[in-house]
Amino acid sequence: MKSFHEKRRRFYAPPTAFAVDAQTVSLSADEARHARDVLRLQPGDEVYVFDGIGKEFRCAVSEFVRDGAALDVLEAVEPARPESPLNLTLGIALLKGEKFDLVVQKAAELGASRIVPVGTSRADVRIRDGDEAQRKVTRWQRIALEAAKQCGRARLMEMAEPVGFKDLIDRPAEEGELRLMFAERNGTSLAEVARNPPSDSVKVFALIGPEGGWADEEIELARKAGWQILTLGGRTLRAETAAIAIVALLQHRFGDLV
Repeated sequence: MKSFHEKRRRFYAPPTAFAVDAQTVSLSADEARHARDVLRLQPGDEVYVFDGIGKEFRCAVSEFVRDGAALDVLEAVEPARPESPLNLTLGIALLKGEKFDLVVQKAAELGASRIVPVGTSRADVRIRDGDEAQRKVTRWQRIALEAAKQCGRARLMEMAEPVGFKDLIDRPAEEGELRLMFAERNGTSLAEVARNPPSDSVKVFALIGPEGGWADEEIELARKAGWQILTLGGRTLRAETAAIAIVALLQHRFGDLV
């Protein structure tokens, strides 16, 4: 049986799409096309619009125009689903198309805050230039948006530009950030880390390697840079499986997955 929240017809509009007086909001051409052609909505129909930074509004369709739709904002409402208290960044080695797409989708559904694609020595994918990187990021942003609409989040998961492994691990840790590198060997358990977390920390950066695993020198470089090395257990998981499992485990320990 579906709940009230699951029945919401949800659309995304960035803060800039709202009028200065916050009484109206405009939908993009893509969102309007879905409302008009797929859902067959008419002027007067009620919908919900979230702004990607945590706010959601009950609205009514005013009119459809060629390049979008105009909506009347009726009231601010609680988002369909609350955000996790865990600020979770997932750094994951670049994987082949559908595998990385799956990680983006499921991480967004599970409440991750940000994904950073990482170039590693054993990564399945190499990005040739900036244009290719931007095309991929745009695709991943679209997947994250659709996942947010489906699962009830009012905050969009951020997709960062791809970064090299050395540049990533050498950046200074943010205040209170727990930096965890998940590897197949030479690590402790998440249970051990969870017993002694940083005081009141709800900010985690989890780093997951490629299908071929981390090279020994990568693990050692991360350890020297202050990252804690963790292992998940006896079974060898595919990279995309490991990424999804890690998000779920961290949300259970530090977030709102119960």
